[in-house]
Amino acid sequence: MKQRIVLALGGNALGKGLAEQMKAVHTTASAIVDLIAAGHELVITHGNGPQVGMIHQAFEAAAHTPTHSPVLPMSVCVALSQGYIGYDLQNAIRERLLKRGIHKCVTSLITQVRVDADDPAFLCPDKPIGSFLTRENADALAAQGVAVKQDAGRGWRRVVASPEPKEIVEIDAIDALLAAGVVPVTIGGGGIPVVAEGEGLKGVSAVIDKDRASAILARDLNADMLIILTAVEKVAINFNTPQQRDLDHMTAAEAERYIAEGQFAPGSMLPKVEAALTFAASRPGRKTLITLLERAKDGIAGLTGTTISG
Repeated sequence: MKQRIVLALGGNALGKGLAEQMKAVHTTASAIVDLIAAGHELVITHGNGPQVGMIHQAFEAAAHTPTHSPVLPMSVCVALSQGYIGYDLQNAIRERLLKRGIHKCVTSLITQVRVDADDPAFLCPDKPIGSFLTRENADALAAQGVAVKQDAGRGWRRVVASPEPKEIVEIDAIDALLAAGVVPVTIGGGGIPVVAEGEGLKGVSAVIDKDRASAILARDLNADMLIILTAVEKVAINFNTPQQRDLDHMTAAEAERYIAEGQFAPGSMLPKVEAALTFAASRPGRKTLITLLERAKDGIAGLTGTTISG
């Protein structure tokens, strides 16, 4: 049965650098085209954690050269990452579509997401960006006033504010692209973070969680399903302990209970489950699937992954 699906790609779908990304998007595109060939109407979203960090660091380093290039605001870094990630994704998906005899336009849309200027997240940066750091490098950056934090026990990374998404500014354009039969690649990296300023919009120094933004997008596009792709096949409780249990399904009430128990790691699985809950609870009949990219097709068929329903 044809469904309107928002597909949120995880970091493993894009690699950790330009060379890795160019290879990774071809595997990613194959899985995406499987879903398009099955008749589903797709909207593609993606993260940008390593990429936006590299862009920011590159301009930061350039500022210390004789040219004294300006350090770019984080909102501009997100926009740059949307452009170059979208460029690779749309070309890889188009190529795979044509190889399968499917003539369908794929396009990337530079997308802004409005946040609240008074969001308390601006007082407590916690969204990891860029590559992992050694403890020594993390300490050096902290001494310079750069916010760094442990990322789910995996190592040290820079962190920036991650305010809650309130509105997808280009939602009407995305809806129009879908109506025209186009596959949109949108809200890359969670969207360019902006706040309302009079009749205009102003970029702010933040990175929006792409899963939370994808949940808002799926809700406002009246999607049937949100698929959040990650590095594990199923969500687990008591993760990494002898009592670990993989979950096939969670109701909204169960998800809320597990969140309250602290079952999911902040900066890792927690925002994914919270985003899943936001969409699934937004209207009866909606559900979110969390699984591996290569198992997405099986997950839609109910054969694997973790589903969250309202």
